[in-house]
Amino acid sequence: MRGLFWIAVLAGASYSLTAWGMVDAGAWQAAWKTSGVALLAAWAASRARSTDGWLIAGVLALGALGDLLLEIVDGFTAGGAAFAAGHAVAIALYLRNRRANPSSSQKLLGYVIAPATVGISALLAAPAGQALPVGAYAAFLGVMAATAWTSRFPRYRVGIGAVLFVVSDLLIFSRFGLLEDSFVPSLLIWPAYFAAQALIAWGVVQTLSSDQRVP
Repeated sequence: MRGLFWIAVLAGASYSLTAWGMVDAGAWQAAWKTSGVALLAAWAASRARSTDGWLIAGVLALGALGDLLLEIVDGFTAGGAAFAAGHAVAIALYLRNRRANPSSSQKLLGYVIAPATVGISALLAAPAGQALPVGAYAAFLGVMAATAWTSRFPRYRVGIGAVLFVVSDLLIFSRFGLLEDSFVPSLLIWPAYFAAQALIAWGVVQTLSSDQRVP
């Protein structure tokens, strides 16, 4: 089923053409946007052989739901709630798979990234009066990234993917004021977000698959 992963990558990466305004997807916009992470969820589900396998499939499914809701429902509340739920499931997954002996630098980043994510997110959203709801969402995001970084899953896939997820959301929040008139968020948000989801999916699923092959 590895081919399904690469089909998902193609679907998600190609959506950048729409995100950058190079292609008008018209009535297909919501379906195209949702397809990449939805296919990642289907791939993860096809490989699931344990509770952890179903947890990562659930994380990705909630991400796809968030993508869809952001397209079909006005405002960020519904989509943000789906993503927050996905982060909560991811936190449970990473806590079930904590690294036995993390280094001092790994622990330090784990301690720093959650409060830093909340603080920066709230500051970026403050000009629009959204510091409180954005900060509440960012608490889930930051803890997800912290627990991903200190989990046993590969840091250069799952850890970096979680950090990219934070970067993508910070770019979204920057549109409230700091980068309101900049092209940078539009250029980077989708590639950073989808790369995050793909790296997390690949890193977790491949690790769990390797576990199953150990005699």
